Amino acid sequence: MPFDYITIIAGIYKLRHMTISIRSSVSTDDDVLCQEVGGETVLLDLKNEFYFSLDAVGSRVWQLLAEYPLLQDVYNCLLEEYEVEPETLRNDLLELITELEKNSLVKVQPRAEATGAA
Repeated sequence: MPFDYITIIAGIYKLRHMTISIRSSVSTDDDVLCQEVGGETVLLDLKNEFYFSLDAVGSRVWQLLAEYPLLQDVYNCLLEEYEVEPETLRNDLLELITELEKNSLVKVQPRAEATGAA
């Protein structure tokens, strides 16, 4: 029954990443170094020695994550700074955070866990 096992694992993985929302709390991983280079940000994950690159907008998101742990606050800042449709921004931001989390560059907590609420 390996297929069922893979399906179950894929379902668990999908559920884990479905918890990311605009209400999530996001923190950068302590094992990630960052350096701004020519308007982009290069990230080095010290655990696996992989490099990642963020464009100018991704770099701004990374900067805001250092200031604001709540993704809603990051979203609000970006909405003021860029001319973009709110839904487009929300989707793009969640996609970026999902990719960062998938590569262990950030840690995400659903809002309920972040505040200690049930």
